[in-house]
Amino acid sequence: MAMSSHLARLRTILGHELIQLPSVSVLVVDDHARLLLVRHAGSSDGWAVPGGAVDVGESPAQAAIREIREETGIQIGTPRLLDVLGGADYEVTYPNGDRVAYVTAVYRAGHTDGTPTPDHDEISELGWFTPTQLPGVDLNRFARALLRATGHLIT
Repeated sequence: MAMSSHLARLRTILGHELIQLPSVSVLVVDDHARLLLVRHAGSSDGWAVPGGAVDVGESPAQAAIREIREETGIQIGTPRLLDVLGGADYEVTYPNGDRVAYVTAVYRAGHTDGTPTPDHDEISELGWFTPTQLPGVDLNRFARALLRATGHLIT
């Protein structure tokens, strides 16, 4: 996972301690009403909603566009804010021991251009899923909570 220079400086001071970070999660929808989900490289946690941390000086909407472009290589339309979520389900412990409590701005956006391709740095695989497929998909805890909170997963 790529780390901003700002976060790297914080980690030199705080080590692996839990820190709260602003982030974005993007529900990318195609013309067939399917959602784009990703698998994180080096993780066996299941499918996830693409997104990431908001950089210093960047708006959440800008971060949403940047994260999708970096992770999947596609362009999205104007992101529409759906919700802002946080809490225990949005805490992550990374393989290196870093702990993060994310407060995530959840956006929905259409796929406008490009062929989705995993970046193979942060993302190892991606796939499109219909709403009826979602209950049977192996989702990570973060994605499951997010999709339930936004009404995309009813189980």
